[in-house]
Formats: sequence, C-alpha cells, structure tokens
Amino acid sequence: MKATHLKLILGDQLNPMHSWFEHIDSDVVYIIAELHQEANYSKHHIQKITAFFSAMHDFAMHLESKGHRVCYLTLDDTQKYKDLTELIAALSVSYASESFTFQRPDEYRLRIQLTAMSKLLNFPVYEVESEHFLLPFDELRNHFQAATHVRMENFYRFMRKRFCILMKGSKSEGDAWNFDANNRQSFKKSDLKFIPKPLIFENPSNDYLQRIKNHNIKTIGHESVNTSYPINRQQSLLLLNYFCEKQLANFGSFQDAMTVASPYAWSLYHSRLSFALNCKMLNPMEVIQAATVEYEHSDGKITLPQVEGFIRQILGWREYVRGMYWANMPNYAHENFLQAKRNLPDFFWNGNTKMRCLKSAITQSLEHAYAHHIQRLMITGNFALLAGIIPSQVDEWYLGIYIDAIEWVELPNTRGMALFADGGWIATKPYAASGNYVNKMSDYCNGCHYNVKQKVGENACPLNSLYWNFISQNYEKLASNHRMSFPIRNWDKMEQAKKNVIQVHANKLLNNLDNL
Repeated sequence: MKATHLKLILGDQLNPMHSWFEHIDSDVVYIIAELHQEANYSKHHIQKITAFFSAMHDFAMHLESKGHRVCYLTLDDTQKYKDLTELIAALSVSYASESFTFQRPDEYRLRIQLTAMSKLLNFPVYEVESEHFLLPFDELRNHFQAATHVRMENFYRFMRKRFCILMKGSKSEGDAWNFDANNRQSFKKSDLKFIPKPLIFENPSNDYLQRIKNHNIKTIGHESVNTSYPINRQQSLLLLNYFCEKQLANFGSFQDAMTVASPYAWSLYHSRLSFALNCKMLNPMEVIQAATVEYEHSDGKITLPQVEGFIRQILGWREYVRGMYWANMPNYAHENFLQAKRNLPDFFWNGNTKMRCLKSAITQSLEHAYAHHIQRLMITGNFALLAGIIPSQVDEWYLGIYIDAIEWVELPNTRGMALFADGGWIATKPYAASGNYVNKMSDYCNGCHYNVKQKVGENACPLNSLYWNFISQNYEKLASNHRMSFPIRNWDKMEQAKKNVIQVHANKLLNNLDNL
C-alpha cells in the first residue's frame, strides 16, 4: 500500500495529544527518524542522544499500537542520506507522496531547512502548529521585537492575566506578582535530611548506545545502560505527580540553593520535567494546572511562594525565552556585546579543576546531563562571563551537555542571561558574582582548594579577582547601567594600588585558565 501524504515528526515533537492523531488515516505515513544531521550538529551528551532516540522509538510504537502508519528509521537506515532534506526527497519517491507536512520546528535552522523543501519537492509542502506553547506563534511579534529589551516581569504578568493563573479576579493572588525574594534560601545542615530521593526510570539504552558507537557519533559525558529520564507520556506524568507530591512544597524556598552534602544534590527539589516538556510529552498548561491543584488542596503545606516560583518558570520564563529567540534569530547567534575572546577551558569537558564549585557543577553535568538553573547561570555561566569566554564556545557546551538543551531555550539563556552577550535584551544587568555569592548559596566553598575570603594570592578564590577585573575591563559599557552602580562605585573608591594588584592577579589567572 502506498501513502499519499507524508508527515514528519521531529524528536522534540512527541505529543500524543496532537490533533494529527485524533483520527486514523491509512493514506498518511508518519516519519520518525534518527538522523546523523541531528546527532552531529553539536557534540551532545551521550545520555541526551539515547534519551531522544528512546523517546522517539517509544512514540513510534505508541502510534503504531493506535493503528497509525509509521516509518521509523534508525541511524542504520538514514546513514546514506546527507541530511533531512535528502531523506524526505527519497521517501517522497518511495511512497509516491502527494504532499509533505511538518509541524513548525522550534529551532530556526530546522525551520529554514524544512521551509526550503517547498522549492525542492514537486508537490505541496505544508507547515502546521506544534500545538504545544501557550502563546500562539503569530502573537509573538506583539510582545517581542528584535534587538529590544523586553522585561520578563511585564510579560509574565500578561500571561498570568491571560490564562487566569494564581489570580483573584483582576488582582494577583497574595497581592504580589512574584515571591522571588522569598525563594533564595540556602540549605542548613538540618535541611539536608529532608531532600527527597529523585524519581528516575530504567529504560534500557544499550541498543541505542551500540548504534551511536557503530556510527562514530562523537559525544561527551558518562554513558548509562539505562535512560533515567521519562521517554513517554506515562512516565512524564509519573514524574510530574512525584514533583507535586514530594518536591513542590519546598521548591520555591530552595530553587537557588546548591550543595554537595546530599546523595541527591544533583536533583534537590527540582522537577526535572524540562526534557519531557521540551519533547512535548507534557503540555505546559497541564503542568501548571497540576501544580496549582496540588497547592490548592495541600491544606497550607504548599505555600504561595513555592508554587508561584515554579509556575513563573513555565508560564513566564519558558514562554518568554521562546519569544526572545524567534524575535532575534538569526542574529542572536552572533551577538558578543562584551567582545569576549578567550577559549573555553578544557576542564569544562572533564571537570578537572581545583575550583570546587565548577568541579561539582561540571562533574554533575557530565554524570547526569543535568544541572539546575542556578548552577548553569551562577556557577558555569558566571565563570564564563567573568573569564570572557567566546559565546559560541559556551553555546556549544550548554547545547551539548544538557538533556533539555534545544537551541530555542539554550541560546537566550546562554547569550542573554549568562553572558550578557546581547547587551541587555533579556537581562537588565550582567549576572556577575564574586565568590561571596557562591558561598552564600552553597557549601561548595567548604573544603575548596581556594579561599573564598581572599581576593589575591595563590590560594585566593579566582572568582574574586576575576569579578573586579570584569568590572574594570567593561567599565565604559557598564557605567551607565543603573543596576551596576553599586559595584561601579566600589571600584571607583578602591585605591589604585589595590586595583593594580587585583588586575595583575586576574590577568595571571586568565592566562592560565586550564590550570585553575
């Protein structure tokens, strides 16, 4: 039997609730393919690739079990095609297709590639919605303009009102729009014993591991015989329920906290739902509603600051970075406002550094393909900002190492938040910090080779002199930023002799980043 319509499902479009699947049409064949193009466009964490391949295969089997026709292709099947375009062209011939349809990709490069197929194929090519995000794609232009600062707080308030989330009529519940000031606690020793064991899955990945090795796909990170992240909707719902029941009550308070003193330090109170969300196995509104229902029926055990802190990440930040991405592509990928020009140190790929904060965050990332948002922003990101690392190299690292990293969410977070490479389109100031911040929010400084209290000297925490050097080197670009007025004034007040010592020490560190 030959099909008349081909429909492509990308690895991050595994949404069983999509309207495509409401009815069975024997004239439709769904294409799901492991692609060399996608496995190789960045050097990915091995667990990231196996998780995507596992989820794609599971989704193909799910569709087949419902009676849909599916063409599932492995790396073995697709190796003879140079890219996705060539694969679709070949399949269109073998299936005698009358049309080709794809869901709008979330990545700019893929949308350009798929849209261009209309000129290459001799039959109609259609683009449809992925039916996932809360704000329709065509409305993004109403809220986001290229090369323009858009305040996330304003956008978040708009989304709260539009979808009536945590609202009492026209007013926000609790008479405040966010409780960020309540959500900056660090762990005391007595808190550690209550950190819950994370829910992980044991989805066999040996077949995918072997196939990746057979095709010489270059990867980073530690491999695992099991995929511990959810690979289908059922597992994703289990993880969502586990978060609501076991973690949500303390999420807000400790969402910025870090520790090495718990066997569950890598997961803490974070939901780890980002992979399931970004692959569309979960819908963002059902995640928000699940958290809201748990809060409303908790008899006060879950407070408003806990649930608001979580909802802000989904309803606010996630939708916001998507808007900023599409408003600013393709130029966003080339922004380098601070003219950063140093190479990423080798220890980002192996964790071999004497800086305990970086060693902990990087080692965790290599082991689990995961780190929470403050580890990404204020540990690895802060170091890359202070050291002036080339943004494209930082992009490559973040995009490759994290299980949930897809360019639409990675790029604004890296260039905009972590590196201030866009000059303030997202962040209102560079998120630069000395060792004092790390010491306040974590126990990383305990037992570190370096002394967090010292600014200069062989044992001084590198972040301290690098921070002040960052202020000095970018003084002209930062002086007019009112949010940087405090550190600018402190730098101005500092004696010149002290400044000289700090800068000499910082330059010594910058010339030997691989040895920190």
